[in-house]
Amino acid sequence: MKMSGKATSMNIKLTLLIIGATIAIGTLYYTQNLVNRLQEREKEIVQLYASSLESAANTETFNTDFTFTFQNIIQKIDFPLILTDAEDQIISYKNIDTIPGLPHEKFLIVLKEKIKKLSANHLPITVESKGKLLQKIYYGDSSIIQRLRYYPFLQIIFAFLFIIIAYSSFSYIKKSEQSNIWVGMSKETAHQLGTPISSLMGWNEMLKMNYNNQDKVLDISDEMASDLKRLNKITKRFSKIGSKPELYDDSPHKVIEHVVNYFQRRLPQLGKNVLITIEGNKELKAKLNNELFEWVIENLIKNALDAIENKEGKIHFTINARHKNIEIEAVDNGKGIEPNRKKDVFRPGYSTKRRGWGLGLSLSKRIIEDYHKGKIFVKHSAINEGTTFKIILRASEKIT
Repeated sequence: MKMSGKATSMNIKLTLLIIGATIAIGTLYYTQNLVNRLQEREKEIVQLYASSLESAANTETFNTDFTFTFQNIIQKIDFPLILTDAEDQIISYKNIDTIPGLPHEKFLIVLKEKIKKLSANHLPITVESKGKLLQKIYYGDSSIIQRLRYYPFLQIIFAFLFIIIAYSSFSYIKKSEQSNIWVGMSKETAHQLGTPISSLMGWNEMLKMNYNNQDKVLDISDEMASDLKRLNKITKRFSKIGSKPELYDDSPHKVIEHVVNYFQRRLPQLGKNVLITIEGNKELKAKLNNELFEWVIENLIKNALDAIENKEGKIHFTINARHKNIEIEAVDNGKGIEPNRKKDVFRPGYSTKRRGWGLGLSLSKRIIEDYHKGKIFVKHSAINEGTTFKIILRASEKIT
């Protein structure tokens, strides 16, 4: 059973959500691990400071040892630190923001409140001598650790905003493409039906003019039958889009020749003076689905006819074998394609003409590349000189 488009969309959204959650959890875990390691290092510094105070308290060279401690340990501390005695009377502090103009007594109250906050995050490190508590060291986290704590949340917020913007943009592009596809499908339907319907209208007028000429009527009737078959073929073509077509060994020359003959008989009724020719090895065979490959050739011819503004138009097909592939080139002397628009002509909805370029070439690209596993591209184009499309197909295994 095939999964519906809605279910596929939901699965994509769920997958993106899971990936996003995984990234967020991974970021939080990594950052928290880094914070813990930094906290351990800062705790070691405080313990080293405490050990230095204990050592100084147990020796007669207290002043010398404390000077060394002050210069090599305290000066390098970049996190909040308050040194008190055993009764929590403040002795000194470092990296505590002072309040200008605040009396000393009130500032001591502020320091007392700070001690409560510091002790809530980290237990104080004690300084002891001969089993007696001498001092306490209260400390907090450095600015780096505080920033790291908030960093993953900021990262997640920015990522979330980015996802919202990206998803909104993606939805807008998707809606725009869907709109282009609908417009292109409408144009392509009109494009496909236009030739046989115009032809039938022409044959109908000829019937009125030659209703007494039985032989002429029979000829016209045959041509009308051919156009009716073509309308039926167009219906089948559209029904094949979305399903996997069967491929058979067949001659591209034969298929192209059939399409060329159909157009040659109807060019006068279309008001075009264009010569369509074909050359190449008729025996070369490729893996083809005739109905869909005919559609591609018709699109190339119709787009060439739209592009030709010369009095003497030319469309020429060449078929050659090369490196186990069959290469087909369609050359016209139309007004050409701008260099920066060569890839756009295969985009759904792209149009520079009153007819065509809407979905025809987009469908042609899908037919050749997705269904026939070949390639189609603009080989060359020059303004007011013409365009060359190239198709590469897999050669049949039976090719000799």
